Amino acid sequence: MKEAIRERLYDLAEENYRDFSAALVPGCGTMLGIRLPKLRALAKEIAADCDAYFAEPCGDLFEEIMLRGMVIGCMKCSTEQRLQQARAFIPLIENWSVCDSFCCSLKEAKKKPEIYWDFILPYLHSEREFEIRFGVVMMLNHFAHDAWLPKVLEQLESIAHPGYYVKMAVAWAASVCYIRDAEVTWAWIQKSPMDAETERMAVQKIMDSRRVQGMERERIRQFRQAKKQSEI
Repeated sequence: MKEAIRERLYDLAEENYRDFSAALVPGCGTMLGIRLPKLRALAKEIAADCDAYFAEPCGDLFEEIMLRGMVIGCMKCSTEQRLQQARAFIPLIENWSVCDSFCCSLKEAKKKPEIYWDFILPYLHSEREFEIRFGVVMMLNHFAHDAWLPKVLEQLESIAHPGYYVKMAVAWAASVCYIRDAEVTWAWIQKSPMDAETERMAVQKIMDSRRVQGMERERIRQFRQAKKQSEI
């Protein structure tokens, strides 16, 4: 089955799209260049009867890994089976694109947040950059709202990995929390233990949002300016 799927992937590949996309995804390995809607359509087809698919190891092409994550997200199975496949898949994540796509595909997290929250917590304390990013992106996608938001901020405080893709994920998560609850998140940002680089990223992402206007925008600008002065 693995070889048959690889042939399908080669048929879907676009050379120009590959050249464009590969430049945006450091660490992508060998990329064929397949648009995401086409991969998702293939994933749904495989997910309809995926026992044989999971009986074989995942291939090492970028799209083979991306496809595996999509199938895990959309297959019809128990939560336990999905999380079992997720555990096996997460060590294969070596770039931001596969990570973020996989997190988006796990839509079941919105229906069973308690189970998924317990599942992602250990990854936040991993030593591996993309395992931590997985946990953070899961939080910003599925938990940065309502009663879960303070829990997300609390977990962000404990993350201190030096990897760029962790720092950017934490900054992104902080900005999402700010958009959802500005006052709670603003109070957190002012006292949070984020390192200077991550804090700058978070503030910039908040400033980039069109939802931040007027006096809100001005207080962030003043905060950023004060930080710059303190670093001189």
